[in-house]
Amino acid sequence: MSEKTPRQRWMATLARASRAEVETLLGAPPRHELLKAPETGTVMLEGRAGGAGQRFNLGEATVTRCVVRLPTGRMGFSYALGRDGHKARLAALLDARLQDEADGSELHRGIAALGQQQAAARELASRKAAATKVDFFTMVRGE
Repeated sequence: MSEKTPRQRWMATLARASRAEVETLLGAPPRHELLKAPETGTVMLEGRAGGAGQRFNLGEATVTRCVVRLPTGRMGFSYALGRDGHKARLAALLDARLQDEADGSELHRGIAALGQQQAAARELASRKAAATKVDFFTMVRGE
């Protein structure tokens, strides 16, 4: 499995972030042009039996996408679960700004901190789920 690029990491972080987190990170929205206004559709979710087995269609999920362009010409994209068009627009603006910002900038540090918070929350949820795991076994009766 290949390592994710920095952009792939921040796009994933933005997709998982709440609207409030995205608004806080962006601050005042910069001037921009909407290339593709926020639009909502559905995507098919696939699952795998046992996590690695045969694929099957799990169901559909609602997704909102948006594409913007800054005055510099830089384009930003976003895809997010749900119907929040405003969040999708702000996330696309953040994507465009992050591409123009130097590594180590305040914006990059903010997105990294948000990603770490999300990872910690996933780890906590995973540990809580693991604590409830039940191992079933069969005892063989002696004859």
